Formats: sequence, C-alpha cells, structure tokens
Amino acid sequence: MRPFWRSFWASILAYIVLSVLIIVFINVIVFSIGSSLNTKKPLVIKKNSYLEMKLDFSIKERGGLVPGIDMLNPVIKNYSINDVVYAIEKAKNDVNIKGIILKLENLSIDLSNIHVLRNKLNDFKKSGKFIISYAEYYSLGSYYISSVADQVYLYPEGMLDYRGLRTELMFFKGAIEKYGLDVQIIRGSGNDFKSAVEPFMYNKMSDENRFQLKSILTTLWNNMNQDIGGSRKITNNNLNQIADSVLAYNASGSLNQNLIDATLYEDELDSIVNSKFSLNENEKLNKIPFKKYIKKQTSKKKFNFSKKSNIALIYAVGEIRSGKNQEGVMGSETIVKAINKAKNDSSIKAIVLRVNSPGGSALASDVIWRSLELAKKDKPVVVSMGSVAASGGYYISCGADRIFASANTITGSIGVFGVVPSVGRMLNENIGLSFDRVETNPHASMSLFNTLDPFELEVYQKAIDEIYDTFLTRVSDGRSELSKEEVHEIAKGRVWTSDKALENKLIDEIGTVKDAINYAAKLADINNENIRIMELPKVESDPFLELISELDINVSTTNKNELSTLITTLNKQFNSSPFQINSKDKYQSFMPFEFSIK
Repeated sequence: MRPFWRSFWASILAYIVLSVLIIVFINVIVFSIGSSLNTKKPLVIKKNSYLEMKLDFSIKERGGLVPGIDMLNPVIKNYSINDVVYAIEKAKNDVNIKGIILKLENLSIDLSNIHVLRNKLNDFKKSGKFIISYAEYYSLGSYYISSVADQVYLYPEGMLDYRGLRTELMFFKGAIEKYGLDVQIIRGSGNDFKSAVEPFMYNKMSDENRFQLKSILTTLWNNMNQDIGGSRKITNNNLNQIADSVLAYNASGSLNQNLIDATLYEDELDSIVNSKFSLNENEKLNKIPFKKYIKKQTSKKKFNFSKKSNIALIYAVGEIRSGKNQEGVMGSETIVKAINKAKNDSSIKAIVLRVNSPGGSALASDVIWRSLELAKKDKPVVVSMGSVAASGGYYISCGADRIFASANTITGSIGVFGVVPSVGRMLNENIGLSFDRVETNPHASMSLFNTLDPFELEVYQKAIDEIYDTFLTRVSDGRSELSKEEVHEIAKGRVWTSDKALENKLIDEIGTVKDAINYAAKLADINNENIRIMELPKVESDPFLELISELDINVSTTNKNELSTLITTLNKQFNSSPFQINSKDKYQSFMPFEFSIK
C-alpha cells in the first residue's frame, strides 16, 4: 500500500504546484498587458481635427461588456446610444473638431436609436461643421443616417439598397403536423391581433396581422422618406418610384436619382476632406477614430460623485421573465430590486423607466407593475419608450405619471395568450415511446406528454381571459382618460406606432429619453442644470473583460449570410418567452415580431 500512497500524494502535490504555476503565469501575462495599456498615450484633440465615424460596434440602450462567442472574439463591447450622442454633442462644441466623416457599412442599432442618431448628426451639422459620408455599400439603415450629410459619396462600383421595408415571419404549422407535435393555443377573448401564436396555427399571416404589419411598415417608411427627402430635396413620390423600380441598385443609378452627390474611390476622399480646411504648409489634418473619442468623452463624463444623484434612470430592456436579468432578458427580480432602491433612496427625487421590451411573462410584468405603483406613491415615475414597448412592455409602462415614446416606437399589443405544447404523440410515432399514468384526480396530468381535454382548455381560457381583463384594468387605471371598454377597443393584441398610440391616448408625448428625464426633473422641482443621474440596475464590471476589451482583438464583422440569419431566427424563436416552458411564466403578453432596419 505504501507505493500507492506515495504515488497518490506525489500526484496531489504535482497538481497543486502546476495550478500555482498556471495562476502565476496568467497573472504575469495580465499584468504585462495592463502595464502596456497604461503606457498608452492619452488621446489629444489637436487643431484641425475631424472624426472618422465608423459605427462598426453594437449600439444598445446601455453599454457594457459581454463574453464573446469564440476565441477570436473573446469580448463584445456594446456602446450606449447615450454615450454616442454625448460624444457627438461634445464634438459639436469642440473648437478643434471641424467635421465628421461617416463610414457606416456595418451598422448594428435598433429602430428608435437610428432616428435619435440621425437627429443628433443633423444638430451637429447645424453648428456649421461639415459632415461627409462615404461607403462602398449603403444599406437602407446606413443610408438613412448618411443622407443627413452635406455630401454623400459612393464607390464607383458600389451599391445602394433602396427598395422599401419588409418583415418576414416564419410559420411552423407544417413542421408541427409533419413531426406529430401537438400545440394547443389559447388567446384572450377578442385578441384577434395577438399574433405571436400564429406561427403554430397557420401557414401564413392572418388578415388582421397582415393589416397591422402593413400599417406599421407604411408609417415607418413614410417617416424615413420624409427625413431623407428633406435632406436630399427629393419628393416622397419620387422616393417611392426609386424603390418601386429599383432605380438605385448601382452607383450610376443612385447618382441619377440624386441619392448621392458623386462616385469616387476612397483614396480620392482625402482631397475632399482637405478642401474643408484652410491649412498652412506646416499644418496637417488629424483624423480621430470615433470609438476612441467616445472612450475619451465618457471617461470625463462620469458624474460628479460629490453631489448625490437625484434622478434614477432604470433600464427595463429585453424579454420579461421571472427571476434575474440575463443577456437579452429583463428579470422581474432584478428590476423590482432596482425600483425599490430608487424608491428608498431619499436623495432620488424621481424615477425614469427606460423601456425597450416586446413583453413576455404576464406574471413577471404584473410584479414589476406593482413595484412601480408603490414607488409612484413616494416620487414621480416617468416612462421613456425605446424601439418597442409592447405587450408586457406596455403593461409595466401604463401606470406612469407620463409616458414618452420615440418617433418610431412600436407599442400597444395589449393582449394575452398561452402556448401548450405536447410531445407525447411525436415521441410515440417517431421513437416508439409511450406514456401511462396514475392520478388521484381527473386533471392532475396536465403535462408536456398529453394534450389538454376540452375541460382543461376551458380552464386555461378562463385564466387567460382573467389576465386580459386585469391588463385592461391596469391600462384604464393608468390612462385615466380611457375607460376599460375604450381600452379593449384599441387593444385586442393590436400593435401601434407612436403617432397612433398618441392619438389613442396610450402615450402622452413623443420625445427622447432626455425629454423624459427633463420632465421628471420638472415634476420633482429639479433644475435641468442640477440633474444627477443614477443608472440602475447596477452593472458589476469585470476587470478581466475590461482588460481584454482594451486590446480590440475582435476580428469578425457584423455581416451575416442568409443561412446564419435563418439559424439565428430559429434559435431566437424557440428561446423567446412565448415558447419557454416555465410554470410561473406560462401566460404570456408578448409581441410576436421585431422591426429592424439594416
């Protein structure tokens, strides 16, 4: 036995020594990297500078770091739209910065923030500074932003995608029937527009869903054309003709239709930029990468902690579920904790809830709603809606003292549904598995392996109708000008654009998050110049991720082919709230689709 124990303890000792050596090695590497980063010279904005704005990074409601998808992309850094806008504002007032060069070929930004960004660039241009745009390819989204520029240039063999807006939904009914999967659908009574469940019911859109989608897309398209036409001096009719006949598919067509000012190669851009400056022989231009400029400005932006924050800005972003926040998920536990922190902090005088959510769990939505109602008794609560605040996203918003929506917000979708899948028949027909059960009561076996009988379906329908009735009551109580019956008439699961939501009294005003913060300050009797923001929920920084992000070693681009897009869509469909099997979150108030402009 002695040789065994000698070998055993020797192995343990070797393992400990090896582990220590690995830890020391990693720390040496991290220390070395950190030291090299600390020796970087700070960015200095010299005379005759301009910003090169490549938005080749993700712009979200809130910035932060998340682990990457592979070794080549170990960390993904998201920048907040507030940081981007703040940097443009600082550049506008910086006497050393004379203009901006836009290069927006890889754009990752949502619907409302694309409008915010364009408006901020337009404001920058009004200061008298130049904006020039250049690309080898303009997507509709990148062109929408770039059209604000003084001059828009395109590579001679480049392309401009100006064909209109579309949305495409995927339907699973055929696959469900083919593989023997049973899915039972229960919608709130009268929720004809609640179309999140249609992929399981039909092979194509219902008339109601097609109608509402057409209405939304038309409104968004007209808004885009109005902005583009105003900048490029092109009528709405002409823009529609360009899209209808695909007249701008290449550079020459884009030039003929006045969508661009000229075609040129990138090496020819320098002379155009030089013409914007009056330089002496010993002077030179200074190109400032926009990403570095954001980092410089946001590092100086940190709030003066000698003064306490007086307004809480709470980010309610993602699908709503019970539990804690995750990437892309708004957890009711996390949001309630943030609301209570703001409510119980005597220095916080008002709360602004920034909502960007398609909804999700009806129960989790009500839990968040309740915490906001309690907070509202102590201090003003104002809601600012991002790209989407629908279904559960509207549920948590409806009780606010005032609701602001952006120009392109999608909201409403007041309705409830349940999806009850059953895999018993599929497993039996395809694999040969069968199930038997013993139960003390007739309906104890409402499980994943058997379908609901008529009585059980009736119980589900009753539960969903009760939740829908509660939803209507919450909205009617929060929107005091609307009776419960009036809410039902504009509800039924229907989705609205912000202008229609304003007409229907679902919101109070169209404006930005800054407008909402200023209004909250007014309610709390705070002067605008004295506003101090506390952002919640608190995000714990990861020093290692911060260190890796400084290396800028991400190598992939945002370009995706059709296959990768399909795989992403499938994964998103089956991992989104309506299809999660969770006893707490079985009833859903969820918007079935998303809008993005690429």
